[in-house]
Amino acid sequence: MAGAEVLAALLLAAVLAFAVVRPRGLPEAVAAVPAALVVLLTGGVDLATAGEESLRLLPVVGFLAAVLLLSELCARDGLFDWAGRFMARRSRGEPQRLLVLVFGAAAVTTAVLSLDATVVLLTPVVFATAARVGVRPRPHVYACTHLANAGSLLLPVSNLTNLLAMTALGISFVQFGALMLLPWLVVIGVEYLAFRWYFAGDLSVGAGASASERGEEVALPRFSASVVALTLAGFVVASFVGLEVAWVAGAGALVLAVRALVRRQVRVGEVAGALNIPFLAFVLALGVVVKAVVNNGLADLMGRIVPSGASLPALLGWAGLAAVLANVVNNLPAVLILLPLAVGAGPGPALAVLIGVNVGPNLTYVGSLATLLWRRIVHAHDHEAPLAEFTWLGLLATPVAIVAAVVALWGSLQLFGGAA
Repeated sequence: MAGAEVLAALLLAAVLAFAVVRPRGLPEAVAAVPAALVVLLTGGVDLATAGEESLRLLPVVGFLAAVLLLSELCARDGLFDWAGRFMARRSRGEPQRLLVLVFGAAAVTTAVLSLDATVVLLTPVVFATAARVGVRPRPHVYACTHLANAGSLLLPVSNLTNLLAMTALGISFVQFGALMLLPWLVVIGVEYLAFRWYFAGDLSVGAGASASERGEEVALPRFSASVVALTLAGFVVASFVGLEVAWVAGAGALVLAVRALVRRQVRVGEVAGALNIPFLAFVLALGVVVKAVVNNGLADLMGRIVPSGASLPALLGWAGLAAVLANVVNNLPAVLILLPLAVGAGPGPALAVLIGVNVGPNLTYVGSLATLLWRRIVHAHDHEAPLAEFTWLGLLATPVAIVAAVVALWGSLQLFGGAA
């Protein structure tokens, strides 16, 4: 129905606008949950379909909750502070050397603990590290958001979008990582070269802090680091035995939570707060609203314009379309819209869509919620992240990174299977 299609589209636009602006700091769920109820009450989507969509998203949301808690507890145990001090010491006061270390830390954090950990927990550490080393923070702080998005290609647990794709494709954790390893490395390389060129002036200036000014060496928090390593290994094992990765992430978070409560690093209320229940509700409600938009005409429209096949030109088309859509409606709705169409064409198109929705958001602030959150963190540290600068840097790095990653994906498909 035309009326249902228009209403669903307007509600989606309103939810996304609210998520971007977040008036008075209200959580995204304040707009998303009522919007989901409206599409249910007006017949934009029936209760059974909404229930099916929510059940499909539930394991993904459960994993997200566990990883948010795991990341926060790692921070409470000092893991991110250790990373900051490690980078400060190893940089030797050289801004270019620090950039390499920040790229490495952001890429690993994103891959293992998801992009939210990089934005929320690593960005403040990088601010402190740059101050300790005595260098300009701009390139290093921008690296956090670019690597949070572009660096989230490697593992299913790196990004909510990846978990959705792995579930839809029915491939294992190991298969996913094998196919996306080369694109991940290529994207990081392209981003690094772009940063070196764009921030050449900032990277040539440093106060050259002494070793004592950069801070003392601190011991690695072995317990939390070991739990993270065992959790990552558990993800691999789970993929072979058919266990949802949310259970593994939940087990890791539970171990750290019990220890943190016993050691009084956190209170019970803070553990509950780290789960970010309003954001989880937002994801479920957004899924229902997007389903209403898709079912009321968008699926037919997208079906007429998506590429056919899984050739290299087709993969480039899938990634390009996904990147554009992510910067129009945000990456999570974009993957919910495109994934059902891409999965039918095989793993290649579905993984190309991930390249578009994960790397593409580096073009604009609205491309991903993680980028919007990063911007708030930057402002909280009394720094500016001008729209023009963000966009120019994005235009320099993102199109090249997407094309290079798709070519690398095509090569991985030839090596590991899944090609047309």
